[in-house]
Amino acid sequence: MKNKILVISAFAIIIGTSNAIAQGINSPYSRYGFGMMSDRAMGFNKGMGGVALGFHDGKQVNVANPASYASVDSLSALFDVGMSIQNGNFKMGNLQQNARNANFEYFAFQFRAAPHLGVTLGVLPVSNINYSFDSSSQELNENEDYTSSYAFDGNGGLHQVMLGIGWRPFKPFAFGVNGSFLWGEYSHTMDLSFNQTSVYTMERAYSANINSYTVDFGMQLDFPINKKDKLTLGATYGLGHKISNRAYRATNTVSTSSSSSVILAQTVDTIKNAFDWPHSFGVGLTYYHNDQLRAGVDFTMQKWSEARFPSQDMSTTTGEYVSTKGQLNDQWKVAAGLDYVPNKNGMKMSQHITYRVGGYYSKSYAKADITNTISSEPTEFGLSAGIGIPISNKNIWHNAPTINISAQWVHCNIPYLSATTLQKATLKENYLKLCVGLTFNERWFYKWKVQ
Repeated sequence: MKNKILVISAFAIIIGTSNAIAQGINSPYSRYGFGMMSDRAMGFNKGMGGVALGFHDGKQVNVANPASYASVDSLSALFDVGMSIQNGNFKMGNLQQNARNANFEYFAFQFRAAPHLGVTLGVLPVSNINYSFDSSSQELNENEDYTSSYAFDGNGGLHQVMLGIGWRPFKPFAFGVNGSFLWGEYSHTMDLSFNQTSVYTMERAYSANINSYTVDFGMQLDFPINKKDKLTLGATYGLGHKISNRAYRATNTVSTSSSSSVILAQTVDTIKNAFDWPHSFGVGLTYYHNDQLRAGVDFTMQKWSEARFPSQDMSTTTGEYVSTKGQLNDQWKVAAGLDYVPNKNGMKMSQHITYRVGGYYSKSYAKADITNTISSEPTEFGLSAGIGIPISNKNIWHNAPTINISAQWVHCNIPYLSATTLQKATLKENYLKLCVGLTFNERWFYKWKVQ
């Protein structure tokens, strides 16, 4: 009990310290679509590059594949919570900027409802938007007396509350489903201003409130090799559908002076049923050896290119605000990772420490140039490592709480069309991220008469 109180207190201190750091990511990358998408990784697999589709363990919550819930221990209730602190470096040409952030990562609760039937409740971030940057002034028609500049700001993001079940009707097959309520909002602003008050300023704001659902299916199939080795095939499918929410674009023409600003004209464009949620697919293969080693590889894809999203129609002189397909790229990711435990039946704590390592490579759904003047598919790759440390004051390691600590390094290359040179330019982002998660395994369903 003392150890549990100590762990909770330590975690509270970390959260309290993070309040001094701005929430979000501070990345211009989050300007596109619904923002930068979260990795949906939990404490056990953040140190393995996020690989998870073929993993199932009754002592860990794996929301990436709901079929894994069927493996939950019959006597246990699992609580899993995590947060992260990261430092980001952004480089565009000769300009550089650093930013620190703290983020809530996940919360999940899992228990067994019936034999071979597991239930999971969770709260997870889906995407994050947070950026603010300015462009350098530009000469107009080679007239040095008139220069223009842009200012961009954005914030928001999506979240989900999830309920999932996983059932194993017979060995070696299990399947499951996650149903989620999806909510959030976004706000993007763009200001075009001039150094001369005789020229009007244009202010434009894009906004939307999102309330919808997601449904994800999963399956896992075990292939025993011998008494010590097996393979597990995992697969997932996410249901694509329309999101019946509106998107707004407000445009103001503003006259400015040294003392005041006056709105001369305002227009508001509205799109009904402006969004689609994409179909998604995933497949993974995991190798198990003697309750000591797990090694897996995953491939996932989200079909964002077939999902409608609001955009300005560049083919019209008025720049009509419409919702069409092709505003985003398909997003895919390849991840590989492994974890190793020296001896799960050992008596020493050092024998129960889990060591993890992994990495991934992906292409983002962000499309920085909808005119297709340049090839604008952002790429991203990352490396990670971590450990899982059990906590017990009685040398009973089987159901001990676990602290999962992982470090991630992520590099992003984001091509875009420069408004100044009309040539291809690249925004480079590097992140160093520390993730801390706590997993509590409470024996809620242990019969007192057995004790």
